[in-house]
Amino acid sequence: MKRALITGVTGQDGAYLAQLLLNQGYKVYGMTARRSTPSLWRLEFLGIEQEVELIDGDMADMSSLVRAVKASKPHEVYNLAAQSFVGTSWKQPVTTAQISGLGVLHMLEAIRLTDPSIRFYQASTSEMFGLVQQPVQSESTPLYPRSPYGVAKLFGHWSTVNYRESFGLYACSGILFNHESPLRGIEFVTRKVTDAVARIKYGRQRELRLGNIDARRDWGYAGDYVKAMWLMLQQEHPDDYVVATGTTTTVREMCKIAFEYAGLNAEDYVVIDPELYRPAEVDILQGDPAKAREKLGWKAETPFKELIEMMVEADLHRVRMGEPREIFSV
Repeated sequence: MKRALITGVTGQDGAYLAQLLLNQGYKVYGMTARRSTPSLWRLEFLGIEQEVELIDGDMADMSSLVRAVKASKPHEVYNLAAQSFVGTSWKQPVTTAQISGLGVLHMLEAIRLTDPSIRFYQASTSEMFGLVQQPVQSESTPLYPRSPYGVAKLFGHWSTVNYRESFGLYACSGILFNHESPLRGIEFVTRKVTDAVARIKYGRQRELRLGNIDARRDWGYAGDYVKAMWLMLQQEHPDDYVVATGTTTTVREMCKIAFEYAGLNAEDYVVIDPELYRPAEVDILQGDPAKAREKLGWKAETPFKELIEMMVEADLHRVRMGEPREIFSV
């Protein structure tokens, strides 16, 4: 039986990836930092909380990563742990750098010292492109991050490349564009919108305050994207891949879809708040997934409209049943 260790297992991607690997017959270990009791609501949502074995580990403490790798003896390590919200990275740049940047180096070194045969996946991000240098971004597009989060992720990305080229590790980076789901954190704009739609529909909220609603993003479904992560580690040779839909939608258009699904008009409720603009805005990100399609046989399968409606439906259910928006987890 194959064994996998997932850092960030309690996050959106970690939960969907754990579900995928369990369905593939893996023994799945999930690493959590014991700063507080881990929130398992996403694993519970998918009904797999009893099937994932949790292991202590902290991305800021390399010795704990060595112990986690030794305890789980994984064939594959998926590093999804991060301070993953761009907005928070401006308020917590040092923490973001330590977890999302230096933490990647800690895990790579833990693997090199413990078992160099382990296959490693690093969760890179389209935010590394930042001030885009090409209209559509591929694996060869120059990188120009515009936030502490993007800078930290860039460090982790190049550390992964460096360990692959310098030490021969099987190490891949997935440059994932925005990917959403009913498990998305409430701080991310898609979930902020779908939650607000549900709360407005049931009289719990009066308006939705947003920043730059003309920003365009390449949005896909997280449940599709974790399959690309797994496929990367099944290839003969390690490489880096852009994972995206290849199409973009504005925040404004996303709001329209979400409100219309609930029978509401977005223009009646959306309020533009200049305080919510980023210090350095990324106006458009659009990925070119051609390499993933050709080499991995992967493509995004869930249409954007279906994704947003799925998220609104989940939030309508949560509000209707009086369930919490979420219990925050790292």
